[in-house]
Amino acid sequence: MKKIIICLLFIWYSTGFICLCYAQTVVYNTKTQKYHQLKCRWAAKCSANCIKIEKKEAIKRGGIPCKVCGG
Repeated sequence: MKKIIICLLFIWYSTGFICLCYAQTVVYNTKTQKYHQLKCRWAAKCSANCIKIEKKEAIKRGGIPCKVCGG
């Protein structure tokens, strides 16, 4: 029984860790509602209205992916 619990905890822990690794940070323009990958040239030019958030949150806010980098 202990082995099963330990295995389940390990699987749960490793899955959570993997999910955290795949969280993608993007640059989100709050005015235009477009989001860019961090390396996008438009993300580099964006300053006044831009914040760094997770892609999931940008989509939740109604974000539109950049036409150049695809968000």
